[in-house]
Amino acid sequence: MSAAGAPVADGNEPFRGPVRAGGLLDVLRVASVVLDDSGRIVLWSPQAEELFGYSAREALGQYAARLMVDERHIQLVGKLFADVMRTGQSWAGGFPIRRKDGSTRLVEFRNMRLLDDRGAVYALGLAADQSTVRRLEQDVALSERMVQQSPIGLAVLDTELRFVTVNPALARNNGVPAEEHTGRRLRDVLPMLDTDALEAATRRVLETGVPLIDAPLVGRTPADPDRERTWSQSLYRLEDAMGNVLGVAVSLVDITEQHRASQEAETARRRLAIIADASVRIGTTLELERTACELAEVSVPALADIAAVDLLDAVVEGRPSTLGPSEEAVIRALAVRPAESSDGVCAADPPGQVARYGPDRLVTQCVRTGEVVLVARVKDEDLPRIARSEEAAALLGRAGLHSYLAVPLIARGEVLGALDLKRTRNPAPFDADDVLLARELAARAAVHIDNARWYQDARNTALTLQRSLLPGRPPVTTGLEVASRYQPAGATSEVGGDWFDVIPLDGGRTALVVGDVMGSGISAAATMGRLRTATTTLAALGLDPAVLLEHLDKTTSALDHSIATCVYAVHDPHLRRCRIANAGHLPPARVRPGRPPELLDLPTGVPLGVGGVEFSTVTVDFEPGDVLVFYTDGLVETRCHSLDERLDFLLSLLDDPARPLEEACDLLLRTLHHPDNHDDVALLIAQAQELP
Repeated sequence: MSAAGAPVADGNEPFRGPVRAGGLLDVLRVASVVLDDSGRIVLWSPQAEELFGYSAREALGQYAARLMVDERHIQLVGKLFADVMRTGQSWAGGFPIRRKDGSTRLVEFRNMRLLDDRGAVYALGLAADQSTVRRLEQDVALSERMVQQSPIGLAVLDTELRFVTVNPALARNNGVPAEEHTGRRLRDVLPMLDTDALEAATRRVLETGVPLIDAPLVGRTPADPDRERTWSQSLYRLEDAMGNVLGVAVSLVDITEQHRASQEAETARRRLAIIADASVRIGTTLELERTACELAEVSVPALADIAAVDLLDAVVEGRPSTLGPSEEAVIRALAVRPAESSDGVCAADPPGQVARYGPDRLVTQCVRTGEVVLVARVKDEDLPRIARSEEAAALLGRAGLHSYLAVPLIARGEVLGALDLKRTRNPAPFDADDVLLARELAARAAVHIDNARWYQDARNTALTLQRSLLPGRPPVTTGLEVASRYQPAGATSEVGGDWFDVIPLDGGRTALVVGDVMGSGISAAATMGRLRTATTTLAALGLDPAVLLEHLDKTTSALDHSIATCVYAVHDPHLRRCRIANAGHLPPARVRPGRPPELLDLPTGVPLGVGGVEFSTVTVDFEPGDVLVFYTDGLVETRCHSLDERLDFLLSLLDDPARPLEEACDLLLRTLHHPDNHDDVALLIAQAQELP
């Protein structure tokens, strides 16, 4: 006996032993009555008592016709009884009977003749309430038509999980005629499905009685062997009215189209999520390598297991990137993800390395044509066309590369490089949806990469210009030791305005200059160069600092309304003093042994280019051992501190006049220059020395 109470057969033979009664006779409440050959009642069942209202004591020995039939029908009943007893042919039909309480009820009869071992003749009458019979007939007919006409596949399996019946819908779904299901197991009819799992689930339902509702089932059937379909299956145990387990009922609904639509919707949602993520993560800076890394990071693992971002070396160098049919591609790797070591990652070009790919390579084809290259299912013969070398091809083979996709990076009509995608762990090959997503990511990232490329080029140009205009190592001057630093801004638009200079003059004197052109970029660098040239020329004339600034003011006014700040000092080692004039610049700091550092009290003046205001020259003592610190505002200004606080901080760092000047420069830059301050810094430190 099974856990559910159902008899279980051994082997393939059905169970032959006794089972509990089914529920159909109980539903009908069939009454049994036996009459002798004279029509007297000799047997009377409990159901007869219920149907006719007479107890067995009241009914036994009575003539059935007189007990149960109206006077009007006695003659007809007698004839029917005589025909059955004479011919032995059964009779069935509906007939009105009279109950003990006098009421009349329509009863469905079936009468037949019986013989015992002595040849005695009896009549057996089986009777049931006609309304109950008709209702049951209607239920059976309705159930049968519903099953036969249902578009849902329906089947019944016995306790051995063999098909008992299937409806036409399920037969069409399976591609097997209904009659060929009967008596066969699932694995015999549907070998292309995972029948082990399906039978295990069905047996659990049979044993536990817990139904399985709307479980997905994916596979192929003889009806459509070349296409995978999806169904929603429900399983529930069948029991009769007495609780006997009859088997398992199966319902199957084809949801292939809904499942496909759901997958497409999920794919679209995933694509939008990745694109939204890319919009936030790609292009956060104007650094070329960082932008490439962001693209690779977005692509892994959402789109590929390994992603590489490669640019044509000509593009990085600012040259035309057009390739001929027989030209190789010179490619510079910018980023590879994932970063951890593996055969697939080792096969990729390390970031920063320049590699040459022959004209037959797929990445070369991608950047030459500007078209996507897709190898959905990579074969061994494809590996040499994907990898840069035989060794790299072997690594890709060991890594399990099975699908490859190269997407061009195109911005403003120019092919910059390629997004190289590989799948080694994800078992699905790249498909049309992946191509669309990769195209979208590449298109968005290419614009940011191109911006970063132009930014880097412009920044390099500005820095080259500015550095060419600044002095190299300060010249050796009489009575002075000098150290200097220049740190460019972090953004292209902020490069170009700050400068310093050390100018030897007649008589052993030295001019010290620090200035800052307002504005940024190449224009500011060019203005700075012109002002530096003018300052050097005017300094050679031996002009008083205030007079020199007045000439610079006129020069600046003529330079397209440019404005600059400047401090100009002339050191005389023989007089041990400096004469200083200021044009709107921050005051220099002076450090003297045995005294606290101080900011020189100078008339601030107005910036160069404002015009109409005279400048003043101040003379300050500058003894051997004393230090003057000139700087631009990029060293001390921040967004979250007041200028006075920052100047006090500067003075606190100048607490040791004996500190070497080079160390002092590094200390000030390292400590004061705030990461949030994207401005140039020019720093000049001079220390008076004893004359020989």
